[in-house]
Amino acid sequence: MTNAQTHPIRAAFWMMGAVFGFSSMAVAGRMVSANLDTFEILGYRSLFGLMIVLPVAIFQGRLSELRPRSLPLHIGRNLGHFAGQNLWLFALTLIPLAQLFALEFSYPILVGLGATVFLGEKMTPTRALAALMGFAGILIVARPFGADGLSIGLFAAMACALGFATSALFTKQLTRTANVSILAIMFWMVTLQLLFGFVCAMMDGSAAWLTLTDLPWVIWIALAGLGAHFCLTKALSLAPASIVTPIDFLRLPVIGVVGMLLYGESLDIFVFIGAGIIFVANYINILSESRRTATWLA
Repeated sequence: MTNAQTHPIRAAFWMMGAVFGFSSMAVAGRMVSANLDTFEILGYRSLFGLMIVLPVAIFQGRLSELRPRSLPLHIGRNLGHFAGQNLWLFALTLIPLAQLFALEFSYPILVGLGATVFLGEKMTPTRALAALMGFAGILIVARPFGADGLSIGLFAAMACALGFATSALFTKQLTRTANVSILAIMFWMVTLQLLFGFVCAMMDGSAAWLTLTDLPWVIWIALAGLGAHFCLTKALSLAPASIVTPIDFLRLPVIGVVGMLLYGESLDIFVFIGAGIIFVANYINILSESRRTATWLA
């Protein structure tokens, strides 16, 4: 992206939408968690997501993009994303919001490690440093050797980052190798996760119906999730990741304040210190990758 193509102010505006979307999705997820399990939440969310994505494809005349090309990659991507989302929603009810978001921020580091192992990308000294710093940040946030130890909520939060990283690796393959559009990725995401959600929800023999109380919250989860990812994608189209990522990091203090005001959660200084280290690790990696790309293009 050249300087003439970079629009940081507009990118920041779109990122505010992403921060609001991700943060409000966490609040809505907590609102429905008492009546719906994570599989049911994702099943209903995907149903409403499909009701949004499919009309968009029809209205824009892009139905041909939704053909089942590279279906194994779509399935792999959505198995990872579905696992990550379930673990995220599960951890949402067990640990403070700021702690969950801080651990979630570690997934780009896992993507870098996974790209080295599975996609044959080179493990540079910078990537190795970022991975070590990220791991240190995770230990500070989770404090597994502290008085409380590693709880099931913390384990779920750390595991959700692994699910999101797996999804991102498959997305790389879909967009670079298979050349699949973002609209097609979103369509197969809501379609496959609708199937995954209700199959898993029925494993105990029944699935809870949506109540009028839960309906607006589930619709909001669908709208906020799709909207947040659209805003993030739009921001990345307007400015480099080195500009967008620091704005995305605003999710942590925002959700920390939300957790304090709505749920009485304390603002743990160690969570912010660890998250800061994770952020620096991600940022170092982004700057390194940007320089490598610029050198290669030159």
